[in-house]
Amino acid sequence: MSVFKRIKDIVNSNINSLLDKAEDPEKMMKLMISEIDKAIIDTKASTSGKMADLKSVEKRIADTEKAVSRWQERTELAIVKGSDEMAKEAIKERKANEELLSSLKNDRALLMAEVEEGKKELETLNEKLDETKKRLETYVPKKMEAKSKAKVEKPKAEPKRDTRFEEMENRINRLEAYRELSKKTQEPKKEEKTAEEKLEELEIENEIARIKSEKGINV
Repeated sequence: MSVFKRIKDIVNSNINSLLDKAEDPEKMMKLMISEIDKAIIDTKASTSGKMADLKSVEKRIADTEKAVSRWQERTELAIVKGSDEMAKEAIKERKANEELLSSLKNDRALLMAEVEEGKKELETLNEKLDETKKRLETYVPKKMEAKSKAKVEKPKAEPKRDTRFEEMENRINRLEAYRELSKKTQEPKKEEKTAEEKLEELEIENEIARIKSEKGINV
């Protein structure tokens, strides 16, 4: 789950509407600012981590692409030298690297999406933080002015609080400070199946025959 989800009720809310229902708007705004600050720190940390992971995956992709080319060259060299057994091993190594390359490219796509999501979340969080701070800056002076001009009068009965707002306040008070995003570190395990192995052997034999034909080597 995204770090941003922890305070989505605040970010998606209308600040004025929330404060109109709050018993202590100033306290509410300060709490919101504190929680948004924490979410910004968390989001920056997780996004930076994803960017570092993306850089690492990019390097592995480049290295694996070179490995695929290298094993293809070794396959052809082994065939030219008349060593079909070595060619078979080289083809297996190339195929293994091709599978790894496909997995790495999937990881890259996921990381790129997560990095972009993190950047958008940071932008939204900062906008809401600025909005709340400005609202607090204008509220405090007005509050002080109202107190200085207050007249002694019978206090009016407080309106009944909105149950939904009370639930939101409770959720805000229960928000966790930090949450680390899990990283994908495990590569998919390759399941060995007898039928697949047999088909792979046939593919390898066909590839060796094709390369021999291309190079004019008698099969």
